[in-house]
This record gives sequence, C-alpha cells and structure tokens, in this order.
Amino acid sequence: MPQKISDVMSRDVQTVSPEATAQEAAGFMLQADAGAIPVTEGERVIGMITDREIAVRGVAQGRGPETPVRELMTEGAITASQDDDLAAVATLMSDAQVRRIAIVDKGQRLVGIVSLADVSRSDQGEAASLALSGVTDPGGEHNQTADGSAPVHGNESGSENPQPS
Repeated sequence: MPQKISDVMSRDVQTVSPEATAQEAAGFMLQADAGAIPVTEGERVIGMITDREIAVRGVAQGRGPETPVRELMTEGAITASQDDDLAAVATLMSDAQVRRIAIVDKGQRLVGIVSLADVSRSDQGEAASLALSGVTDPGGEHNQTADGSAPVHGNESGSENPQPS
C-alpha cells in the first residue's frame, strides 16, 4: 500500500508573513534549524523564503536586514496535498528541483512541510532516490534570478497557489 505524505510530513511548521523582515525570517530559520520557511497570508501559502535567497539574492542586490520577505522570496508555492502518496510528492520534488514542499489540505491551508530528509526516512527508498536525483540536477528552483520569480507548480491534482497580484 502506498505511503501517504501525511505519514512523513512535519506538522509543526514555522511560517513568516510577507511583511516580515529578512532578519526576522533568518531568526526563525536559526531557531527552527531550517533552511526554508513558508511565507503565508493567513493559513495560505504564497511562497517560500530560503536562507540562500536572503544571503545570495538579498546581498547581491544590496538589500539590508530590514528588507521585506516579499521582496526576496520565491513567488508562488509548490504544494502537495496531505492525501498525496509519497511517491507522487517525491516525483514533484524531483521535477521542481526543490528540497522542501508545503503540504496543504483540501482548502489549501498549510498543514505541514516535507523535506528530502523526511522522504529519506520513509520506508520507500525508491521515492527518496527519485526526489534526490532531480534536486541535484543543475538548474531549477534553486537558481537565483534577478526578479525572484520561479515557476509555479501544483500537486498531482493540479492545485496551484500563485502569488496574488
């Protein structure tokens, strides 16, 4: 029987608002020992902010610690449903070349996050290998672009959380 992503996801997820500062986001990352934090408006995921975006994108553009997260984050969110199976989410991680994916419920509310480490600790080693193989390919989401944009991907059921205009 396929393992559900809800069986391996982390449910205690630290989030940050788009109006928070880069310094606040970095502080949350340090406290949570995480390299990325979902950016939310209410309970809805609108993007992710990574330590790399703060350090590389922010510094390269001459931005300071008071820069709003909205100006540094990757817009749009790659999400998966809590009902998706682990193999489908591993495929999504591989295709999107991301190390973490926000997990949402049917109402698109954040309920957890899945990392490569979570997938690797599962009892489905093939899923972990698949996710890792795509993430380690050159290019993809982890590339830094001047405007901070990244393609938006949905889960296998086609849901997307694009950045509101």
